[in-house]
Amino acid sequence: MSSINKAEIEMLKQRLLPPIKIFAGRASIKIATKIAKSFGTELGKVEVLNFADGEFQPSFEETVRGAHVFIIQSTVPPTDNLFELLLMIDAAKRASAYKIAAVIPYFGFARQDRKDKARCSIGSKLVSNLLVAAGVSRIITLDLHADQIQGYFEVPVDHLYGSSIFVPYIKKLNLDNLVIAAPDMGGAKRSNVYAKFLKTPLVFTHKSREENHVIGEMTVVGNVKNKNVIIIDDMIDTARTICKASEIMVKKGAKSIRVIASHAVLSGKAYENILDSSITEVIVTDSIPLKKKSPKIKVISIADLFATVINNVIDHKSISDIFIGAEKVKPE
Repeated sequence: MSSINKAEIEMLKQRLLPPIKIFAGRASIKIATKIAKSFGTELGKVEVLNFADGEFQPSFEETVRGAHVFIIQSTVPPTDNLFELLLMIDAAKRASAYKIAAVIPYFGFARQDRKDKARCSIGSKLVSNLLVAAGVSRIITLDLHADQIQGYFEVPVDHLYGSSIFVPYIKKLNLDNLVIAAPDMGGAKRSNVYAKFLKTPLVFTHKSREENHVIGEMTVVGNVKNKNVIIIDDMIDTARTICKASEIMVKKGAKSIRVIASHAVLSGKAYENILDSSITEVIVTDSIPLKKKSPKIKVISIADLFATVINNVIDHKSISDIFIGAEKVKPE
């Protein structure tokens, strides 16, 4: 039997491995382009046919037969973005893709993770059912509003943590008298992870809501006098909570207020609320594209993080090693 050299072995490996193709939905073209570039490739070609009545039909303009397909789309409002992702998954499945991974930097409907009153829906569970029914093989997402959403899926979920990019940024600030704050009791666990790793005190705010998006009373539990405060949250929607919390903390003697949040939903008058507040800086990721620029909002890209995870998925490598190697920071 003739010997096979290394070049021939590598060629055989390449022929056996499924091709890797990365595509993007229309809501996430910018971040998807960055992820693809960091991964070392270009986005695949997708066209969307729009009908006069508002319906639309996405199609892949290149073969995906036998390919490991990654579809990047944040499911931000409107719900057309979620449905576009579902249609793209369905199209890839019907085009004989080998595997289909939905890369969802921002997972919409995540706040509907339980029944918090009678006769209401559990939106995140419904979305998980829809994605699996469409034919997805894997979910890759960032900072879910509630960790238990991972259990709604019958396919693997790679849940990434923004702490791996936010903690190095906090360290570079080199702030003295640093305090980590939770915007409410629900975010205490997330904030505690930062506080333990950075070896700082933890404070939190307690709020009561008169109705949705209307905050009643708010109090700060813990000492913030002469402290540089960083409020940690998974998303910023109207920004009323963080702005009111910062106002109270400044009145209690805080030196500066910064806010870190993975997802810049920023609806309603959020930009105006932040600009008019006592907040020094708001640090977010590009999981959701900003509607407009703001002098108080800084964006840190998650492109390299997602590209590394995609590469590890393909090579069957550990995902947790990324966080351990980066900063040893992740929720317990």
